Amino acid sequence: MDVPTIDKALALHPRTHDGYVEYGTAGFRTRSHMLEHVMFRMGLLAVLRSKLKRAAIGLMITASHNEEHDNGVKIVDPAGEMLEASWEQIATELANVEDSAVILTLQEIVESQNIDINTPATVIIGRDTRSSSPILATAAEDGVQALKGIVQDFGTITTPQLHYLVVCINTKGSYGAPTLQGYYEKLTSAFKKIRGSSVKNGKYIPRLILDAANGVGAIAVEEFKKYLDSSISIELHNNGNGKLNYMCGADFVKVQQAQPLNVPLKPNMRCVSIDGDADRVIYYYTDEQDKFHLLDGDRIATLIASYFKELLLESGLSLHLGLVQTAYANGGSTDYISNVLKVPVVCVPTGVKHLHHEAAYFDIGVYFEANGHGTVTFKSTALEKIRNTLQDSSLPESARNAVAKLLNTIQVINQTVGDALSDMLLVETILHTKGWDLTEWEKSYKDLPNRQSKVKVADRTIFHTADAERKCVEPIGLQERIDQLVAQYPKSRSFVRPSGTEDVVRVYAEAGDVVAAQKLAAEVSLAVYELGGGIGPEPAMPS
Repeated sequence: MDVPTIDKALALHPRTHDGYVEYGTAGFRTRSHMLEHVMFRMGLLAVLRSKLKRAAIGLMITASHNEEHDNGVKIVDPAGEMLEASWEQIATELANVEDSAVILTLQEIVESQNIDINTPATVIIGRDTRSSSPILATAAEDGVQALKGIVQDFGTITTPQLHYLVVCINTKGSYGAPTLQGYYEKLTSAFKKIRGSSVKNGKYIPRLILDAANGVGAIAVEEFKKYLDSSISIELHNNGNGKLNYMCGADFVKVQQAQPLNVPLKPNMRCVSIDGDADRVIYYYTDEQDKFHLLDGDRIATLIASYFKELLLESGLSLHLGLVQTAYANGGSTDYISNVLKVPVVCVPTGVKHLHHEAAYFDIGVYFEANGHGTVTFKSTALEKIRNTLQDSSLPESARNAVAKLLNTIQVINQTVGDALSDMLLVETILHTKGWDLTEWEKSYKDLPNRQSKVKVADRTIFHTADAERKCVEPIGLQERIDQLVAQYPKSRSFVRPSGTEDVVRVYAEAGDVVAAQKLAAEVSLAVYELGGGIGPEPAMPS
């Protein structure tokens, strides 16, 4: 370890504030002016992680659906997955020590993890379109180079593209060509192959409106359009000319259940919103009475699961298909999955890292958060079985066609992480195959009305949950109060969980009708405020 070189680089990116930053469910995320020293140190840490794993590590500079003044960084492990949980605390410690303790902390990491400091290291860096991202990327690169790591800077890209590039580089191209061109070609060529020459089918029309949240996804959409040719028409809005994530994007549409700013809605027109770094996707439309209809991550998950179940039945393949949700999943979707589709469903804590890990236990694992973040994973043994089955000359033609369609569909999917644009192409593939518009898709099951809110508290760390965050065990007495409130409304449930990045507690409530859901959310919010150290104005009850 070249201490003088690290000291010299450290002096360029000193810690300039006392604020504590914590590695949350998807990395560090806070005000951008607080992050330069964090980025430098994560560059250092990524090199050590790369040396330990003997593989390339990714650093994505983004704050996803947060406002423009925020930024953050996600560390991507060799297989394109989120950073290993045990290293989240290591990252948090390194980010918060005094400048004088950085080198000692690095040495402790090397010793405790038994890292060979002489092993070569490669770090792949990407960033979103925030004005603060270039200087933060430079800080991260300085950290990588201070420990003699090799930097591969892909510039302005989406978060899913970075995950894709990491796994492609580490698999030496077997997952796909490790370039942005390779990314676009892999997804779109499979999409067009499945679609064939008949781009219309039944009620399906190959045209949609897309809200890109004024984020980096707009750049990717413009590139996708070049590769998609005439297979589908995409009308792009919020393409970067407005404020990032301001009253637009997947998170806004999901939480507000309303159309985004600057997106003209036409009756029954298929509309899509992605978030600022393009890893979440939400569908929606308005009907002839101007009523807004939302098709969120739960709807996407059930659509995909039903499609793969059909392909497995048609092909005769015996593979274990499962679906993973969080507590935020609508009760209507869970009932449909379990009792109609009869697909095994598992509930895990919030955070893609939890869903991805659980999905990997299935041969084919479908996972989505209700916010539209998710993908489909395939075991290597399942892929091998599918490929071998296609070579079986005794297979009936109908079964062979189903297997071929299954293999092509897999190529449309970015398995490494939730990818809004890959997921969109997958949904479009399924809707085209079924000949559905959004009204037909929506008929699958009925959502229970739900509301989300958040309560400011003095200290979120006093809140602890269990049962995949569906029960609040501390503060004492809060869960009992929630149970009493839930008992007052038919078909209702509610849960609370602390934010991973700010001193707020998130409240979810659903019930048999809209008014009950609104009242339950407000009453649970008030209980959190009273029993959990709420600050600021009390939560207001609906009129």
